[in-house]
Amino acid sequence: MKKGKALTSAMIIPFLATGLLAGCSSGGEKTTTGGTTTETPKSSVPAKSSEPAKPVKLDIIETGNNLPSQDKDFIKQELDKALNTDINLTVYASGDDYKNQLNVRLASGNFPDMFQVSDRAMLKQFAQQGLLLDLKPYLDKLKPAKDFIGEDSIKKGTVDGKIVAISKAPNIPYNTYWIRKDWLDALKLQIPTTPDELLAVAKAFADRDPDGNGKKDTLGLTGGKLGTFAPIFGAYGVTDPGSFSVKDGKLVNSLYDPAMKDALAFINKMIAAGAVDPEIMANSGLQHQEKAIKGLAGIVYIDWPNMSKEQFTEQIKKVNPNANWVQVAALKGPGGQFEGNYDIGGSSGLYAIPKALENNKEKLQKVIDLINYVSVKDGSMLVQFGVKGKHYNLEGDKVVPTDLMGKEASYTWLYQFTGRPEMTYLQTKFAPQAAFIEFANKQPRKQTLNGFLTVPDGYNSADANRFQEEELVKFIYNKRPLAEYDAFLKTMETSMNYKTFLDSATKQLQELGYGK
Repeated sequence: MKKGKALTSAMIIPFLATGLLAGCSSGGEKTTTGGTTTETPKSSVPAKSSEPAKPVKLDIIETGNNLPSQDKDFIKQELDKALNTDINLTVYASGDDYKNQLNVRLASGNFPDMFQVSDRAMLKQFAQQGLLLDLKPYLDKLKPAKDFIGEDSIKKGTVDGKIVAISKAPNIPYNTYWIRKDWLDALKLQIPTTPDELLAVAKAFADRDPDGNGKKDTLGLTGGKLGTFAPIFGAYGVTDPGSFSVKDGKLVNSLYDPAMKDALAFINKMIAAGAVDPEIMANSGLQHQEKAIKGLAGIVYIDWPNMSKEQFTEQIKKVNPNANWVQVAALKGPGGQFEGNYDIGGSSGLYAIPKALENNKEKLQKVIDLINYVSVKDGSMLVQFGVKGKHYNLEGDKVVPTDLMGKEASYTWLYQFTGRPEMTYLQTKFAPQAAFIEFANKQPRKQTLNGFLTVPDGYNSADANRFQEEELVKFIYNKRPLAEYDAFLKTMETSMNYKTFLDSATKQLQELGYGK
C-alpha cells in the first residue's frame, strides 16, 4: 500500500477556502496554491462587504459516540472559526439506528449536507437511486483531500464509474502472532520462523507443560476462527479464502489458487497434531484474548491494542508476573514470507454529499472547504490532536501531547472525515505501544481487493460465505477429504451462484485498473 508519499505531500498543501481569501487590492489579488502564485485581475476581485458574511450552516450525520455538547465542542468551534460555518454534527451510537434515521431523512427529502454511508451495499443503493452527488466534476476543487487520501481511496467511493463518496485515508494492519517468550525459554525453544517451526512450538506448548504446574492444561495456538491462520495462508503464498488479489498481473480468487489446498493441508496437520485450540471455530468476540491473558494458550493471532494496552498488560501480570508476550515476524514458507494479507479496498469511513446540494452552491462549497481543511496540516492536526498549545505542542515536527489531550480530545476522531496519517497518529496517541504498532505495520503482506466490491444482484453473500466456511472447516478437521476440493468449488459456483460473483468482481476490479 503506497500511502506514505500521499500523506506527506498532503500535509504541506496550503488550504484555499473559497470566500476566506477574497479581498480587494489596488493592484489585484495574489494567491498561492500548491506552491504556484497567481495574480487575479482587479476587476474579478469582489469588493469587501461592510458586514461580515453570515456563517453557513452545515448539517452532518454519522455513527459514533462521546460527542460533547456544542458549547464544549472545541473542534466545532475551531472549524467554524476557520471556515465561517455553523456545523451541526449529529452522531448515532447504534449502526441500525443510524441506518433507519438516514433512510427516513433521504426518503423524505430532508437531506443532510454530508453523511456517512455504512457500507458499499448502501452506497450502491443510494447511488443507483440518484441520491448522491457525483464528485468527479469536483475533483480539482477537492485536490487537497484527494492528495491526502490517495488514489486507492478515491476508487473506494466509486460506483458505476461515478465517485459518489469520499473514503477516509487508509488504515494500517494491526494483527500478528503473539507468543509467550517465557514459555519458549522454559522449554528451550526459539521463536518460530516457518510454519513447521510454528507447528513444533505449538505442539510443545500443548504437550510439555510450559507453565510448569504439572498439569496438561495449556494450549498451543488460539485465535478467532479461520482468521487465526492468516500467517499460514501468507506463508503458502495465498490470501484469505475468497479474497481477490493480483498475481503475475492477473486477477486471482484465492479459492482457485492451487496453493490454497496446500495451506489447508498444513492447517489440517496442525489440528491433527493437537497444536490448535479445539474451540477455535467456536471462539467469538475476544475469547481467544481471554485464553491468552489467563495463561491457557501460548500463541494467539490478535491485534496489538488487545495485547499491549495497559489494561490488558495489567491483567496478564496479575495471572503471572513473569509472562512475556512478544510479536512473531511473518513466517517464511513455500509461498514466500507474508504475515497474511491486507485489503487495500477496505475503508473505515465513507462520506457522501446529496445530489440535491448542487442546487445550493454556497453550502456545497463550504462542504468542499471542510473536506479539504481536515485534509491539510492545520485542519488535520486539529481533528487528530486538538488545539495546538492546549492539547499538544510541537517540538520540531514531533507532536507532544499535554495532559489535556487525553482528558478532552478523545472525541476528535468524529471530525476526521478524510481520516488521518495513521502511523503518526497512533504512535502519538499510544506512545507506550509505538514499537508494537511499527512491528505489525512493517510485516510484509499480500494486497487484497475485496473492499472495492459491491455484491451483484442474484448473489447471496451471507449464504455463500457461510457455506464456504462450513466446507473449509470440514477440510481442516478431516471431516471431508481434500480430494473433494474441486467438487466444493463446483457447488459454490452452482448452488451458491458463486460464478455470478466471480464474473461481477472481475469486471468491477478491472474497471478500477486491477489485473487482467
